[in-house]
Amino acid sequence: MSDRDEGRERAEQLVAAADQLFAAGVMSHSGHANLSARLDGERLLLTPGFVRGLRPEQLATVGFDGRVLAGELRSVSAEIIAMHSAVYEHRPRVGAIIHTHSPAATAFAVAHRPLPCRTEPMLRFGQAEEVPVVPWGPRGSDISVRGIADVLHRHPTTAAVLLANHGLLVFGPDAAATAHLVVAIEESAEAEIAAAAIGGAVDFPPGAQEAVRAAIARAAS
Repeated sequence: MSDRDEGRERAEQLVAAADQLFAAGVMSHSGHANLSARLDGERLLLTPGFVRGLRPEQLATVGFDGRVLAGELRSVSAEIIAMHSAVYEHRPRVGAIIHTHSPAATAFAVAHRPLPCRTEPMLRFGQAEEVPVVPWGPRGSDISVRGIADVLHRHPTTAAVLLANHGLLVFGPDAAATAHLVVAIEESAEAEIAAAAIGGAVDFPPGAQEAVRAAIARAAS
């Protein structure tokens, strides 16, 4: 596959992921989000800041150093290149990143409270631990990017972080898998908030993660 064809395929995957998020009802009222896909060790595809009705040709190719190599980005989108690049540089296996202001997950970010893993979809879609909180910093600033890098270092197996007073940042092997995890995290945050009204959520029993993995393996065999 040529670089051009690969880029087109990744762009279409990001469009499909954005549509999936809207269909699932996990977006904020504004519809704000940014999605990216790794192209190689130095470049990524990045969406504009608002992704409702996104088309592949609207994506820009940018370097990890912040240079726009193809397409156009508004300044509001250019600010977050460093955030995406930091994740790709610290997680070589990550192929796609999604940032949203999903309301329930953002409630945990605003409260500076990690989101526990207490729902099975989180286990199944790659977040078998609490979602940690990155301390607040101005969006795209060195403070914010260093905060993300520090949390990724301290939580080497997390597939998501909460950005304090801001929103949710999720990463995975591809756009579809990452979108599935965004939905799972938002549903889990909603369930945590609802459970608080009836006595509070309860942790999984010991061995839950292993049991889920075994069930997935049996189904795939």
